[in-house]
Amino acid sequence: MKETITPLPITKDALAELTAVLEGPCLSIYQPTHRRHPENQQDPIRFRQLMKTLETSLRLQESAEGAKSLLAPFEALGEDRDFWNHTLDGLAVLGARGLFRVFLLARPVAELAVVADSFHTKPLRRFLQSAGRFHVLGLSLHEVHLFEGDRNALERIELSPGVPRTMTEALGEDVGQSPSGGSGRQYGHGSKKEEIDNDATHFFRAVDRAVLEHHSRPSGLPLILAALPEHHAQFRAVSHNPLLMEEGVMVNPDALSADELRARAWEVAQPQHLAREATWTDAFGSARAKGLGSEDLSQVAEAAVAGRVATLLIESERQIAGRIDAATGQVAPGDLADPHVDDVLDDLGALVEKMGGEVHVLPTDRMPTSTGLAATFRH
Repeated sequence: MKETITPLPITKDALAELTAVLEGPCLSIYQPTHRRHPENQQDPIRFRQLMKTLETSLRLQESAEGAKSLLAPFEALGEDRDFWNHTLDGLAVLGARGLFRVFLLARPVAELAVVADSFHTKPLRRFLQSAGRFHVLGLSLHEVHLFEGDRNALERIELSPGVPRTMTEALGEDVGQSPSGGSGRQYGHGSKKEEIDNDATHFFRAVDRAVLEHHSRPSGLPLILAALPEHHAQFRAVSHNPLLMEEGVMVNPDALSADELRARAWEVAQPQHLAREATWTDAFGSARAKGLGSEDLSQVAEAAVAGRVATLLIESERQIAGRIDAATGQVAPGDLADPHVDDVLDDLGALVEKMGGEVHVLPTDRMPTSTGLAATFRH
């Protein structure tokens, strides 16, 4: 029986798992894909061509048997017709010994196939941390939906099994029960509205707790509530989700098309997103003025190895070919045409995260420097 290949959500835990891999070779493929026929017919063909690039590189450092073993899950994915009929706008496939991960992306990515000592993760880090991504919680008394997206696209995602989809699922036989215990309809002091409000409060509390545990906390993404105005007040009164944004979409999400919901959600998310980016760049400017910031690659790499980088900003569109010596931080230049050579900025980001620093990926026009990076130091 053929093993099902299940794409994973991009979460902080997923990224940490990839950056924790210490033994190469690590195989990374990124490619733009298509959602619909007939455009998507070329996607598996292009994927197999990128696999050939990996194979050529692997055979320079692995035995034929070793290369075959590493490429086996990639081969299986390339032949999975059902998978290629359900792609989005971009694809990331990463594999090493004992590890194989597939991520569907809601935006195109630059094509890349590389074999290196670590995974190429900058595109995933950008999606997770710094691309203005957010969750939208569509909430009514009848149903719960969760969406993930950014300014360009918004996709409904599968709720974790721990999240109640309906009030009945959340409260079971307790629906319609009064606060005192008996049936609300038989309870002499409770009006119909009080019964509904009581059920809604219990339902919203259960949804808030489950979404925080299963979606917000693992992803770290801001949460935008889309609901009727009166449900905003009820939900916020019981919510303990620190990622819930103060502003929301004041309408039942079922009344909006997917594109309308995306546009309304981005109106809420954009000011906070731009403010966050401004905070990072302002902090770099202040640190540099005190001698605690640098845009010089060699200096930042040496500080990263020593665990001195507190925050690193890297440019999303920039690639610098080379390798970082994990012991000294010295940077050896390379050629990105060589499939063994990865992006130094990507490796630098993974190194800073391993040493407890923060990494944020910014578009070119938001970067405070022209070198592709900006780092603040701990001391």
